[in-house]
Amino acid sequence: MQSSNQPPDPIAKILKESLTPAATATAAAAAVKDDKILPRPELPSLKTRFPEHETGVRIKPTWQETVMGFGKNDSWKVKCEAHVRSVLKNSVPVKLLTEALSSVGCEFDISRHIACEQCDESVGGGFDTKNLQIVICQNVSTTEGKVTSVLAHEMIHAFDYCRMNADFTNVDHVACSEIRASTLTHCSFLSALFQGAVTPWDFTNKHQDCVKIKATESTMSALSVPFEVALAAVEKVFPRCYADREPFGRIPRRNSRDVDKSYYERFYYGYGS
Repeated sequence: MQSSNQPPDPIAKILKESLTPAATATAAAAAVKDDKILPRPELPSLKTRFPEHETGVRIKPTWQETVMGFGKNDSWKVKCEAHVRSVLKNSVPVKLLTEALSSVGCEFDISRHIACEQCDESVGGGFDTKNLQIVICQNVSTTEGKVTSVLAHEMIHAFDYCRMNADFTNVDHVACSEIRASTLTHCSFLSALFQGAVTPWDFTNKHQDCVKIKATESTMSALSVPFEVALAAVEKVFPRCYADREPFGRIPRRNSRDVDKSYYERFYYGYGS
């Protein structure tokens, strides 16, 4: 931690300013006020965030929710599963990740490894290492675009788990996988702009700042660790993990053919059959 007479770390400052209550509704992190970190309530438990997945009991809407039009659990599930099928068929990055998982010894079966379930509204999805299953939150990820984003992000975690035997109880391993997922699926110019990590006149190398913001938030959320712990882990592993672009081989740019190139070149790197 920096002493009081040192200038503030600009990345830490960006991270703190970006971690608003809305952005960190799922994180037991810290509220930043007047450059001081104040404790927040603990992150909801996994049972609270993923109630159906953790208990094995399907949530049924109350009669009040049904009357008010909120009890759409069944229709959400049907739509979610339809979105998943469409994404697996049509999304190039998801198809690449599916083949990459198979190539590292983890065959990907839609009926076994993906579950559409009711979740707390603070999360859009997650990767369960115990059951080797990706959860898509059907009541949050309600469009095909959101399902694509969540599925690609969580499949990178699954890929890291299979390829590197990542330990998702280890803060350094989680930070590394979150860095990779943010690098390959989340951060673009618009994402970095909205995060406050970049301006239209200062984009050079700012992609890294966006990745650090997202990875820190996600590490805090995944392990319920404080802001300082998550940021320290991200900074510690950042150079190595940011440089690991597998299985894409590059940082896919939005509105480019980068992902298509990665898919066509997959055979050169041992992915696909």
